[in-house]
Amino acid sequence: MSDQVVGSIGVGLLLLAFALNLLKVLTAQSRIYLLMNLIGSLLAAWYAWAGQIYPFVVLELVWGGAALGRLLWPSKK
Repeated sequence: MSDQVVGSIGVGLLLLAFALNLLKVLTAQSRIYLLMNLIGSLLAAWYAWAGQIYPFVVLELVWGGAALGRLLWPSKK
């Protein structure tokens, strides 16, 4: 699978999660939303790495880390 396909899938997952959240289909705390963000950001980071766009690698890894953190340690309300 080409890097461009991987990156497109990653960005697509991120955009889909965002749209579903805006449409109130998914909440920002739902496991599906967080998994879509985690997987999407890791795929987008891979694409950025392959293209040597390191600021976006950092951005996507931080984004993925935040999603992973929320998955492992959900907020207590």
